[in-house]
Amino acid sequence: MKITIFSLLLSVFLLTGCSQLKAEAQTQSGGTGTIKAINHTKWAINHFSVDGQSGIDAIGPFDGGGGGCCYGVPAIWKPGMTVRIDWETGKGSSAGFPGFADEEKYLEWKAKIDAQKKQHSLTVSVPDYTGQETCGITVHFLPCDDVKVTTSCWSPANANYPIKLPLEMQEPKVCPK
Repeated sequence: MKITIFSLLLSVFLLTGCSQLKAEAQTQSGGTGTIKAINHTKWAINHFSVDGQSGIDAIGPFDGGGGGCCYGVPAIWKPGMTVRIDWETGKGSSAGFPGFADEEKYLEWKAKIDAQKKQHSLTVSVPDYTGQETCGITVHFLPCDDVKVTTSCWSPANANYPIKLPLEMQEPKVCPK
């Protein structure tokens, strides 16, 4: 195999460019990771996104999930930073599913399920992560169609995790707003 001066220079140029892009990305981003969620409600989260980027997974009532890749925050937190969370809630089970054989029964069942779906959108503050390692973003879906987010690398089971809420939260009879 013959290596020409041209191919050697091209390889060096490409590798230098990649290293430079990686270095620029590290100074612009505070760290990337997945988009995860914890659902503290009795409703299923059929789908969700953060700033238009999909969280991939549907999440059952009182459960966690997600896995959309990749989400990064800027290297430096600034006051007033926000993210937009879009999501759809719905019934958390397929109870009463009649199967597909009787199309009329299926369509009636589907209409009941679809009638329970609600679209939501909320812009929320990103908490100060100055001096902390960041690992993507975790969205906490709360009763009364509320949301909190964190960029923490800690597991929710760890005492250092910043959002300390029970998984199963009851919705109040009247939601504040």
